[in-house]
Amino acid sequence: MLPSYFIAHGAPSLVLEQHDYTDFLKQFASTLPSKPRAIVLFSAHWENRTQSVSTVDTYSTIYDFSGFQDELYRMTYPAQGDLAISEEIGQLFAKNGIPSVMDSERGLDHGAWAVLKLMYPAADIPVIALSVNRHLTNEQQYQIGKALSALREQDILILGSGGIVHNLRRLNWRGGNTPEEWALAFDKWIQEKLEKWDLEALFQYEQLAPNAKEAVPTNEHFIPLLLAMGAGDSSRQAKLLHRSYQLGTLSLNCWEFK
Repeated sequence: MLPSYFIAHGAPSLVLEQHDYTDFLKQFASTLPSKPRAIVLFSAHWENRTQSVSTVDTYSTIYDFSGFQDELYRMTYPAQGDLAISEEIGQLFAKNGIPSVMDSERGLDHGAWAVLKLMYPAADIPVIALSVNRHLTNEQQYQIGKALSALREQDILILGSGGIVHNLRRLNWRGGNTPEEWALAFDKWIQEKLEKWDLEALFQYEQLAPNAKEAVPTNEHFIPLLLAMGAGDSSRQAKLLHRSYQLGTLSLNCWEFK
């Protein structure tokens, strides 16, 4: 059974950068027990009030950013979809009382393709992209991930792509890779609750965690963490695989749930 993972996607330029985190992502595939049959990925940059499931045959590449290097706008990630798995996901959602819709048009945004291009550059594994909904409760987010946990038994890799500390307005352009104290305090609180699988606390992180409003000014990047964690509900083991920071307030974390 494959674990599920939360991966931080950082800035769109991540795919062009060279540092410890990009090295980690480039080695990620070699750490798995087997090559995934497919990748199911929740991206913070695809928001919809109804859970959307991609049924695209071959993905276009969405450049949902501006002002970055010209090279980024020439990159593509023409992954294939898998209609049978998309339909199975729809059935799992229906079984668990989660309304969903199929989407046959949307391409992959940078929250998906920028990390996948580092992890699986050949784009030779089918991808099923899934949306996030910032208007649900944290418990509902977890339950959406839990509804898909059975896919892990089919060698399907479940990824949530976002960012635990993600405050673009508080970026420290002179701070380099040193995290702000408030950002580190929030990250460490989340780490403690994840490792204890303390759902009661995590579902109330906005009220309980130190500096939550600064670390998570809007929740769409945090949601994929709860989705990936929910997919690991059957065994409830959380492991931090990587943590680093950019510009003081962007945490680059990878969490494994199995």
